[in-house]
Amino acid sequence: MTKKKELKLALYLIGAGMHVAAWKHPSAKVNASIDMKALQKVAQIAEKGKFDIAFVADSLAINHESHPHILNRFDPLIQITALAAATTKIGLGATASTTYSEPYVLARQLMSVDHISEGRVGWNLVTTADATGETALNFSRDKHWEHDHRYERAEEFIDVVQSLWDSWEDDAFVYDRDNNIFYDRNKVHETAFKGEYLSVKGPLNIARSVQGQPVIIQAGASKPGQKLAARTAEVVFVHWDDIEKSKVHYRHLKAQLAPFGRTEEELLVFQGISPIVGDTEEEAIRKYNELQALVDPYESLKFVSGYMGNVDFSKYSLDTPAIEVDFPKVNSIQSHFYEHLEIIKKENLKVGELYARLFGPAKRDAFVGTPTQIADEMERWITEEAADGFMLQFSLLPRDIEDFVNKVVPILQERGIYRKEYTGSTLREHLGLKKPQNRFTKSKVTH
Repeated sequence: MTKKKELKLALYLIGAGMHVAAWKHPSAKVNASIDMKALQKVAQIAEKGKFDIAFVADSLAINHESHPHILNRFDPLIQITALAAATTKIGLGATASTTYSEPYVLARQLMSVDHISEGRVGWNLVTTADATGETALNFSRDKHWEHDHRYERAEEFIDVVQSLWDSWEDDAFVYDRDNNIFYDRNKVHETAFKGEYLSVKGPLNIARSVQGQPVIIQAGASKPGQKLAARTAEVVFVHWDDIEKSKVHYRHLKAQLAPFGRTEEELLVFQGISPIVGDTEEEAIRKYNELQALVDPYESLKFVSGYMGNVDFSKYSLDTPAIEVDFPKVNSIQSHFYEHLEIIKKENLKVGELYARLFGPAKRDAFVGTPTQIADEMERWITEEAADGFMLQFSLLPRDIEDFVNKVVPILQERGIYRKEYTGSTLREHLGLKKPQNRFTKSKVTH
């Protein structure tokens, strides 16, 4: 009998929830985004549910249109360090930019937390989506780099970081007191990188971790993003509007791995969903409607604006056909923009319908329902090869994750498509990924 494919789960950890009105809900902790105990509690619930990873997003600029829980929150790397102290198994992912960071500093920070957590870290490599249109001004620059320009630097950046992580061979530190040998000089290596954008000597002043290197996570669906993912990513987050689109992208992305000498098992695709669980479908819809009733239409459109070219929607009535909106050229998440534009045209959406239709935490879809309905839909996405797992962007925390862990997870486990216990300790072990061989050790191999 063929063993069923086991799905993977990631938690998108953000304040009181991903829904733009979550903080207004009576059960919400309004300052959850800077309450470390509240964030640790949610991560612990995810660990109870045997999730693979708790993931923390980021932004490097804010304005009056930003999501409430983006306005006031911790740096992701510092946050996952605190989460590491409150958990023992679950992986911990943090977003960091290749456009506005230095590779030596970031490589050191990520590897430090990987040691602290005993091999549970993943890096969400982003080129930075300029949701405010003003990110560059926070980094002594006049202009946000163009999309393809950002990916060119990212290509160099990932190579530098991974080379730095391999500075020390796994047995380089011998700690030989008797012979006064702290480390083997022949097993430490300089990066010595010189490219168009970066120049880094190395070596890094911290050794490889128990899992070798942090897991590489990406979310780009544009052509440059897919190319970078096919070459370097181990997890890709996607947000497709329906299962058919996701299946096409899944097959296309996996097909790009072979030229880089990689197998399909070396890259996992996680679809973003926002489950709302009810004991009955009516209860789930009631929970959904409760949140929707808290939405200020123009406040939600400010959030939409960051993904649609920073449009001033206040100039339009809610009944205006969205196709009449003057959308500018987007220098942000291009795949999201073009998919949204396609939906707007196809469904003739009105301005007032955009947030609820285009954004998962506000969308009433097949993941708003009973535990069995949600488990059925998740199993469908896995068996039809639309995804390898799911990024759970819960609308309201901790309510929705508690319901999911208590009511949906047992069904997935009973069906044999989700783990009942962790079988490993590192994030790589959770995801079924091999520990990468040190590139300098590999180069020594002779035939």
